Amino acid sequence: MYPYVLAIHIIFVVCWMAGLFYIVRLFIYHREAQDKPEPAKTILSDQFEIIEKKLWWIIATPSMYLVILAGATMLHLNPGLWTQPWLHVKLTFVVGLICYHFKCQQIMKQMAKGVYKWTSIQLRLWNELATILLFAIVFLVVLKSAVNWIFGVIGIILFSLIIMSAVKIYKYFREKK
Repeated sequence: MYPYVLAIHIIFVVCWMAGLFYIVRLFIYHREAQDKPEPAKTILSDQFEIIEKKLWWIIATPSMYLVILAGATMLHLNPGLWTQPWLHVKLTFVVGLICYHFKCQQIMKQMAKGVYKWTSIQLRLWNELATILLFAIVFLVVLKSAVNWIFGVIGIILFSLIIMSAVKIYKYFREKK
């Protein structure tokens, strides 16, 4: 039974992450649509709201709940996992990802009300946070090591700096055009 639940867990992690990555990409385009002249601004905004809601309520949110359910089922089927230090660290990152999910939901609801608190560059950086959390979770699960904190922290910091630099470089070339 455990391998089947694990497979379901992995499948819905992929679906959830795809939803999180794509929703913020849509937020970026939605925000940038606000700089367009009418009627393009309204037409684009209306379409982005429809796409965002469908992505969120049909793919991302159900996938998150199925990930949590499958994860809890795996812990029930294999309670020995609770004794593994790497699992505690992984679950901390998963809680961070769940918080990220609900913050994205808040952003989506604000944009639907015409409130745009984030710039497109801030949203691009926000999008990378999910990538960083995903990397941390996958490495913990594969390596099953929460002991090498120094290398892990240094790696996450370097990875974050590389991603932020890439976003800044992209912005530079984008504005240059």
